[in-house]
Amino acid sequence: MFVHWRFFDLNLRILAPAIVAVSLILPTAIAAQVTAFRQAVAEAAARDDDLAAFYRDRNFEGIWTGSDEQAQERRNTFLTVLDGTDAHGLPPERYNTSNVMAMLREARTPEQQGKVEVELSRLLLQYARDVQSGILVPGNVDELIKREVAYRDRLETIEEFAAANAGTFLRALPPSSPEYSRLMREKIELEAGLLNGGWGPRVNGRKLELGDSGQAVVALRNRLISMGYLPRTASQTYDEALEMAVRKFQEMHGLEVDGTAGEGTLEQINVSMERRLQSVLVAMERERWINHEKGDRHIWVNLTDFTARIVDNDVVTFQTRSVIGANDADRQSPEFSDVMEFMVINPSWYVPRSIMTKEYLPQLQRNPNAVRHLEITDRRGRVVNRANVDFTQFTRRNFPFSMRQPPSRSNALGLVKFMFPNQYNIYLHDTPAKNLFSRETRAYSHGCIRLNDPFDFAYELLALQEVDPEGFFQAKLGTGRENRVDLEQPVPVHLVYRTAFTDALGNLQFRRDVYGRDARVWQALAREGVAISAVQG
Repeated sequence: MFVHWRFFDLNLRILAPAIVAVSLILPTAIAAQVTAFRQAVAEAAARDDDLAAFYRDRNFEGIWTGSDEQAQERRNTFLTVLDGTDAHGLPPERYNTSNVMAMLREARTPEQQGKVEVELSRLLLQYARDVQSGILVPGNVDELIKREVAYRDRLETIEEFAAANAGTFLRALPPSSPEYSRLMREKIELEAGLLNGGWGPRVNGRKLELGDSGQAVVALRNRLISMGYLPRTASQTYDEALEMAVRKFQEMHGLEVDGTAGEGTLEQINVSMERRLQSVLVAMERERWINHEKGDRHIWVNLTDFTARIVDNDVVTFQTRSVIGANDADRQSPEFSDVMEFMVINPSWYVPRSIMTKEYLPQLQRNPNAVRHLEITDRRGRVVNRANVDFTQFTRRNFPFSMRQPPSRSNALGLVKFMFPNQYNIYLHDTPAKNLFSRETRAYSHGCIRLNDPFDFAYELLALQEVDPEGFFQAKLGTGRENRVDLEQPVPVHLVYRTAFTDALGNLQFRRDVYGRDARVWQALAREGVAISAVQG
């Protein structure tokens, strides 16, 4: 519940005509009150450089505390918005609207009015940053979330608000992406479902399949009906309708689609509605972190989904399976955005130092002829004769050589790599290990993203600059030599981590938290006061 402040005459200057009619002395008193108000504003804003600059530039006049129509609209509109922060998964306690409303009720003196004036501006800046860019600093949650959040300039924010229509300005603050709107809708639906008891009892059993019957099958049927994957039915048998529902569930959760409710499928079916809602709230926070133009054409790599997509004007025009970094501390794929500038056909693989010293040096110490597919070179790039080197004298710190695998079909990078130069040495590439793409969970690399269909991926990228992209690519490939091909229009690349997202039809999908990052994001959000509304109720 919020209060309309239409009847509060908080800016005492507007009362001057009525007071002048009573006494010739009172204008002096009014001037003193105005001076006291400005002084209070100056003192309250002094702790914040941006607010101090804002009010100094307007001679410490207020934007909230007058009784004119514009000030009233600002107050009422903003208090209404703060009353609905939970819709964005933001913690209402963060903005303490009850305290602000109490300050407004009690604001009788110029000093009190000056304090509440600055407090409303401070809250506006806090809310604007939170709803636009998120309430967490990504890198503080997990060091491999390398997301560089675009924060709006605070002084520009308050200046633009003061010059704009309050409602129009505030409505434009949250992410405008269709994904954010769909996630908000799913949040509301899940909250309503929680109030109605969730999806019902867990399903017991290790494996259920076509032809089975019994209580576990009934529980599976009822849970899939509650989830919306199966129309209402009284069947107590694992029939074809139930099998199709299981297939649909598996597809929407990134599982192997075989229609059998095995251990992995049942584990995901038994995830509670509350945990799914947590995933949606985390996804909304993550969408705020990337609240900027992603590029008319861009590459979207969702690590949890093990896919890489080319997106043109919000439409997926190409998709392929991917392999991501293994779930080890030093092999997980980071999250960040950059710009793809070129591809290398028939690439050499220059072995990262971490792999050289941790994996290959111990092998060379045991057998100098190990890893013969790799050239060992000195600081001048000359190939080293292994027979003349005692590898046991070196450690990880002082190993003086480099290692390179020349272009070939067995090259660790396959036959093409896609470069968006970055400090993390992460890129997309081909691989000779094709068998990994058939697996349900595909976290096996040293951090880079391997593509199942790298040639088709290349053709799609080259289609904007080559009449015959496939012919062009194959001609370069046929030389057997390393060839760099620049993209005439560089393409933004976004490596993201979404365990909850919507598909092209707007359907909500979920994925496993393969690195445990979303669990850490949720814990950080909970510490900031984000909670499940239906559970609280």
